[in-house]
Parts: sequence; structure tokens; C-alpha cells
Amino acid sequence: MTKNDRTAVDPKDLEHEEELRQLAMAYPGASEDHPWGECAFKVHKKVFLFVSLGAKGLSLSVKLPHSAQEALLLPFTEATGYGLGRHGWVSASFGSGQRPPMPILAGWIEESYRAVAPKKLLALLDGEAAAPRASKLRKKA
Repeated sequence: MTKNDRTAVDPKDLEHEEELRQLAMAYPGASEDHPWGECAFKVHKKVFLFVSLGAKGLSLSVKLPHSAQEALLLPFTEATGYGLGRHGWVSASFGSGQRPPMPILAGWIEESYRAVAPKKLLALLDGEAAAPRASKLRKKA
């Protein structure tokens, strides 16, 4: 979305977009990219969250390998297009100015991150100290 397009956006939607950005960027190794005019949040070049903002409101897509079927029961969700829905991707849309259910979305963002993040970063997320390489070698001997 260009800067000119953002002037037509409800200020509350901008706040919600920023909340989602902060949630996504709090994960180890997370980065933000902007393909196709959307925000894509990635870990090791794998997308775990797409966010789109426009005059009609806010939408997002996440990979939910465990809770997709449950998520799809909600009135604001649908299987993500382009064949991604077959692989557990779910999209949620919220009308302009509508408050998204952030606690639910936070859980989905975590599930999506965990679905694509490498094990080393998941260990950091879970507070596990990575054992020094020398310790691992001693255990094998």
C-alpha cells in the first residue's frame, strides 16, 4: 500500500496493524518484507504472517497446522486462496474500524511461527539454552 492509500485507512486499523507487527517481530529471527504491497513476516525466509491493510479494513493470513479447522468455524475467516488453504493457511478479515480479537490472533501468529521456524529458534523461544557444541560432542563419545 502506498502512502497515499494509507490516508484513506481508518486510524484504528493502523493501530491494529502495528499491534500485529509488534507481535510478529517479537519472535526470534523474525523479519519484515513487503512483497506484492503487503507486509510479510518471515523467519529464515519462510513467511508465517501476511498482513494487508486498505480502505475496507485489515486482513491477515497465517499457517495453522493444528487449529485451522477450528479457526475456519469463525465468521471472519476463510481458507487462504492460491491453494494455500490446502496446506493449513487461514485468512481473517476485519472491516474498517473493527477491533480484531487480538488474543486469538496472537495465538495464531505463534502457531504459524512455530510451524515454519527452525528448531534452534524454537528452543530460544521456549527458553531452552542451546548446549555448546563441545558438550554435544562429549555426549557422542
